[in-house]
Amino acid sequence: MKKTILVFLSTCFFLITNAQEKTIKLSLKEAIDFAIENSYNTKAAANDIKVAKETVWETTTIGLPQINGAVDYQKYLKLPITLLDFDNDGVNEEFVFVQKQNVNATVTLSQLLFDGSYLVGLQASKTYLKISKQAKEKTELVTREAIINAYGNVLVAEKSIDILKRNNVVNNRILKEAKAGYENGLSEQEDVEQFEIIKGNIENNIRATERLRDIAYKLLNISLGNPIETKLILTDSLESLVLANTNLNLLVEEFKLNNHIDFKIAENDRETKRLTMQLEKSKSLPSLSAFINYGTQAFSEEFSFFKGEQRWFQSSLLGVSLNVPIFSSFGRKAKIAQTKINLETADIRLEETKQRLSLAAQSAKSNYQLSIDNYETAKKNLNLAERIEKKQQIKFDEGITTSFDLLQAQNQLYTQQNNYVQAMLNIIATKATLENALNLPIK
Repeated sequence: MKKTILVFLSTCFFLITNAQEKTIKLSLKEAIDFAIENSYNTKAAANDIKVAKETVWETTTIGLPQINGAVDYQKYLKLPITLLDFDNDGVNEEFVFVQKQNVNATVTLSQLLFDGSYLVGLQASKTYLKISKQAKEKTELVTREAIINAYGNVLVAEKSIDILKRNNVVNNRILKEAKAGYENGLSEQEDVEQFEIIKGNIENNIRATERLRDIAYKLLNISLGNPIETKLILTDSLESLVLANTNLNLLVEEFKLNNHIDFKIAENDRETKRLTMQLEKSKSLPSLSAFINYGTQAFSEEFSFFKGEQRWFQSSLLGVSLNVPIFSSFGRKAKIAQTKINLETADIRLEETKQRLSLAAQSAKSNYQLSIDNYETAKKNLNLAERIEKKQQIKFDEGITTSFDLLQAQNQLYTQQNNYVQAMLNIIATKATLENALNLPIK
C-alpha cells in the first residue's frame, strides 16, 4: 500500500514538474531577449558566423606550409621487356631492368610564395565573415519586430475576447428584460429577436476570436523558437505596452545612415563586387611556389618490404615552380569587364539604398505619429460611444426609446471598441517599425 502511494505521489510530482517546465512567463522585453537567444533564425545566423570563421581559416591555410605524404606499391603482373642491340648487328636482345615489386614512400613540403588570387581570396573571406555578422545583427532586429507584433497580436486577441464577453453579459441582461417585457405585453417580439441576433453574433465572434488567439499563441511560440504547444503566460497588458511605447522623442531622433545595418550590408555587397574584380585582375599575375621532397624506395621479387634485410634507397628534391599567364584569347579581359559592370551596378544599388532607407525612416516617423493620433481619437470616441450606449440602455429600460436606437448605439460601441484595440496595437507595431527604420539598438 505504501509503495503504491509513493508511486502515485512520484507520478503526480513528475506531471506537475513537467507541466511547470512547459509553461513560460514572459514580459515583452523578456520575450525579445528569449527570441534573440533561442529563435530559429538567430540560431541559424549564429551558425553562419561559425561557418564564416572556418572559411577565413580555410583560406588562410592556403598560404601556409603544406605537408603531404604518399606511399605507392606496385606489382608487375608481367614484367616489361627492353630490347637492346649491343653488337650493332641488328639483333636485339631482351632484358628486364625492373623487379617484380616495388614500394615508393615520399613526403613533400610545399609553400606558396606569391599568388595574387590568394591575397584577394583572404580579403574576401574576411569580408564574408563581416557580412555574416551583419546578417546576424539584421536578424536580431527583424526578430525584435516579429516578437513585438506576435506578442501584440496575442494581447489583442485576449483583449477582444474580454470585450466580447462583457458585451455578451450586457446583451444577455437586455435580452432577458426584453423577453420579460414581451411576456407582460410591454415590448414587441421584434425587440426580443433583435437582441437574440446580437447574442448569436457576439457568441460567434467569441468562438472565432478564441481560435485566432490559439493561432496567435502558436505563432508567438514559433517566433520564440519554442514548440508550438508550449504554454505561455504574457505578463504585460496591452494598456501598459501602449504607455511604454508612446515616445514622442523618437519623432525627432536623427537618422544616421552610416550606422544603419542595411546600408552596411549594401556597402559590403559592393565590396564583394570590388574584390571579385580584383580577383579576376590577379589571375593575370604570375604565381610562385616552392617545394622540398624526400622519399625512399625499395625493390624486390617477393613481398619482403617489412624484413630487416630489405634495402631502401633514399632520394630528395628541391624545386621552385613559376606559373606565368601569357595569353587567354582575351578571356580574362572579358571577365574583368564583367566584374567592372557588376561593380557599377553595386554603386547604383548603394545609392538606391541610401534613398530608400532615408524615405523609410521618414515614412516610419509619419506612421508612428499617425498611430498616436489615431489612438487618442479612438480613445475619445470609445468614451463617447460608451456614454451614448449607456444612455440608450436607460432609455430603453424606461420605455422611452426603441430597440432600434439601442441596437444602433450598441453597434457603434462595438465598432469603437474594435477601433480602440487596433489603435493600441498600431502604436506598438509602428514603434517597432520605426526603431528598425532608425536602426536603434535592442534594449
